[in-house]
Amino acid sequence: MGRLKRLKKIRIHREGTHTLAGSLVLILAVNTALYFGLECKVPFYVVAVISLIVYGILVNFFRCPIRLFGQETEKVVVAPADGKIVVVEEVEENEYFHDRRIMVSIFMSLVNVHANWYPVDGTVKKVWHQNGKFMKAWLPKASTDNERSTVVIETPEGVEIMARQIAGAMARRIVTYAEPGEECYIDEHMGFIKFGSRVDVFLPLGTEVFVKLGQLTTGNQTVIAKLKKKKNNNGKLHYPPYSKYSDLPEPILRVYCLCHGIRSQI
Repeated sequence: MGRLKRLKKIRIHREGTHTLAGSLVLILAVNTALYFGLECKVPFYVVAVISLIVYGILVNFFRCPIRLFGQETEKVVVAPADGKIVVVEEVEENEYFHDRRIMVSIFMSLVNVHANWYPVDGTVKKVWHQNGKFMKAWLPKASTDNERSTVVIETPEGVEIMARQIAGAMARRIVTYAEPGEECYIDEHMGFIKFGSRVDVFLPLGTEVFVKLGQLTTGNQTVIAKLKKKKNNNGKLHYPPYSKYSDLPEPILRVYCLCHGIRSQI
């Protein structure tokens, strides 16, 4: 699959431009009024220092580093966000797959980059948003009870994975760029969550997971898992478009595909 890069070479995320502009105008207005309205300049200097700190935090929050994964992406699942791994466990997923999945959750603090990246290459199958509560994002029930946006992606190998953006106690604005039917790639932004929250990734059972609880992740850089071979309903390896040979022993199928230059769906 050809890799189409739609990178936006920006240092401040577009979701923060209006917030930063409005905050700058407000800070300048307040500090100007204090400077010219008070004979004693001490309050002005105090407010000015506090204003610089607050504005610096906002700029840091909305920063948008340009990152390229730079490695082979086949079967690879990368971290969709900066943060800390707070969950790695097998769960029952009842909103889309209706089966058991491996859930890997990344919690983003206020100091993390809040842009979210696509965790895999593939095609967006489904996108939906659900209203909900605003509990602390690291709580287990946040994944099912909080306001959230969900994106299902099918990889080129035919494996479906799900990424879920979750609002938290402070994060009450989830932005999702994914659209059903469009191709998506590692290195591209999937969305943005304002003011701290969490991203869950649901993987098929048997996926090799490389991260552990408490580990720090870097969005679009940290490899969190590698997908296993896709199997058909009979539990056999699937070799499209040669599925008519699927009844043959697997070693023969492998030799056949190797001799004919066919890549199995692995």
